[in-house]
Amino acid sequence: MRYYSTNGKAPLATLEKAVVKGLAEDKGLYMPERIKPLPQEFFDNIQDMSLQEIAYQVADCFFGEDVDAESLRKIVYDTLSFDIPLVKVEKVKELKGEKELPIYSLELFHGPTLAFKDVGARFMARLLSYFSPLRGSQKGSVNVLVATSGDTGSAVANGFLGVEGIHVYVLYPKGKVSPIQECQFTTLGQNITAIEVDGVFDDCQALVKNAFMDEELNAKMQLTSANSINVARFLPQSFYYFWAYAQLKKTLSNSPLKGENLGKEASPLRGGLEGSVVCCVPSGNFGNICSALFGKRMGLPISRFIAANNANDIFYNYLQTGHYEPKPSKQTIANAMDVGDPSNFARILDLYGKSHEAICQDISGATYTDQQIAETMKRCLAETGYQLDPHGACGYQALRDGLQEDEVGFFLETAHPAKFKQTVDDICGGDIAIPERLQAFMKGTKQSVSMSKNFSDFKAFLMKQ
Repeated sequence: MRYYSTNGKAPLATLEKAVVKGLAEDKGLYMPERIKPLPQEFFDNIQDMSLQEIAYQVADCFFGEDVDAESLRKIVYDTLSFDIPLVKVEKVKELKGEKELPIYSLELFHGPTLAFKDVGARFMARLLSYFSPLRGSQKGSVNVLVATSGDTGSAVANGFLGVEGIHVYVLYPKGKVSPIQECQFTTLGQNITAIEVDGVFDDCQALVKNAFMDEELNAKMQLTSANSINVARFLPQSFYYFWAYAQLKKTLSNSPLKGENLGKEASPLRGGLEGSVVCCVPSGNFGNICSALFGKRMGLPISRFIAANNANDIFYNYLQTGHYEPKPSKQTIANAMDVGDPSNFARILDLYGKSHEAICQDISGATYTDQQIAETMKRCLAETGYQLDPHGACGYQALRDGLQEDEVGFFLETAHPAKFKQTVDDICGGDIAIPERLQAFMKGTKQSVSMSKNFSDFKAFLMKQ
């Protein structure tokens, strides 16, 4: 399959070029020429399939023309070596009285770094390794540049750790990621270099993008990105939306819920999930929800999506006004969503032919302050016993606010609450246990390079490598 640029001025690229280059020559983001729909039989039987089986069939639609079946299956199965459970959030109280809301949490924190980005990062690392023998030794090793506001850095660093022929540079904003997140990519060493930038996430992202556009730098080094601008990072994230639907279908087909709980036309007892499922995605750089929209184009029966923002409400304002106005990012307790100019907005625009009306038909928005996020975390824990992290809290609250009586919904719990231990403990008044995997990172010694937000300094550093 060929890939075109959202800016429309770069030549078509192969999958290999799109993955290795990351960004098109005209600074646009790569998009597949076509999106293959999955057959109805796939959805009829999806509840009886495993996560890996579902993901392989979805991956085959994207990558099957360029990667042989045996290799692609191995990449998928190696990537998804952990569970992604769909968990019911129990009874909550509404103004109308106590009732059971059909709200589920898709827990994406059971991977190696306890964050949703493990899926895309692990897949990309394996796909890049697949292409490595085909590239030979031109320009030496591949240098992966990744900007992070938290979880991307740890997922990418651990996904690529020790991979021969690949060096990773993780750029993160000084003092704006949680201490545990920072430990996950600054203590690794080997082929991972952490760069502490004196700025915000958008400054880190700008450094990465400028590096790709610098001719002198690209003549010296082979560069690629592991942010969600890379097709090998964001497309695999569609896997878990299909898996969520499969679990929902299986759960509700045996549910004792009566038809009126979900609306008579959408009763799960009659197999009528189509048209009633809503998904809420905590959104920062918008790669995650973008992959979900690709899934919908492939036939995934999710009726609509809610993009949940923190105080960085650029996309929310776009939905209300039709005007996209990037702003400097604001620091919040949901730090991984602190993005003032989301890169993947360009992909969403392209996918919908730049139609604001069409986008609004599939996506609604919500935005929450730090105080509202904190209140949601406390209330959810008190009423349901479910511990949210700050990002998942945005998703849960937006779903709770927006779910209709005839709908069932799930939100993405994107990271383990312990990754934000200080914030979670301060808000909820507890002492959340740190999983052993996180404790192991915290025992390491921090290794990082201090960097200004000026591109000339970053370029000079890379030229010396």
